[in-house]
Amino acid sequence: MTAGAQQALRRIMELYAGTTRFALACNTSSKIIEPIQSRCAILRYTRLSPQEILRVLVTTAKAEKVEYAPEGLDALLFVADGDMRQALNGLQATHSSAGYITEQAVLKVCDQPHPAHLETILQLCAKGNLEAALDTLEPLCNMGYAPVDLIGSFFRVAKALPPGSIPEALQLEFMKEIGNCHVRILDGCPTRLQLYGMLAKLADIQTV
Repeated sequence: MTAGAQQALRRIMELYAGTTRFALACNTSSKIIEPIQSRCAILRYTRLSPQEILRVLVTTAKAEKVEYAPEGLDALLFVADGDMRQALNGLQATHSSAGYITEQAVLKVCDQPHPAHLETILQLCAKGNLEAALDTLEPLCNMGYAPVDLIGSFFRVAKALPPGSIPEALQLEFMKEIGNCHVRILDGCPTRLQLYGMLAKLADIQTV
């Protein structure tokens, strides 16, 4: 809702607060204007676990007779990132487009880069091989993925790296640097140069 629409809603809430209860659902509470927030009891919910989302996806797929591969559901979990609505929307969109839920179909319909490619890039950075990491990133950029989409996927992949693949301290430093790059992109610098600089810093961390 625009700020003007929220001001109109605020007036409606003032007029009918004595007889009506309003329940608002939003992903980003900061986008709700302060006058409305001050009139609400704010309840914050954490992201759902992969197991919780998987259980609902399997139940929904069986009820709707949707055929799926286990890798397809894993891809939906990656895309959803704890958001049940996004997981179900992805399931529906993939079924409507491809009919069968596979990993490739989910990533194509949801327009997400393959996690394995991003993991390869991070592993190369962990070894200090910046040139190979950049060569692996370049095709993803040329496929049309926006930096803001790539950086979000980078963070999820870094957070879910297999245990022991890189030292835990290095993994935390990777997540910190990816988060810093995400902030710069959201602040209005959504260019490839931000991603290149991030990879250079990641490759440099392992030498410190």
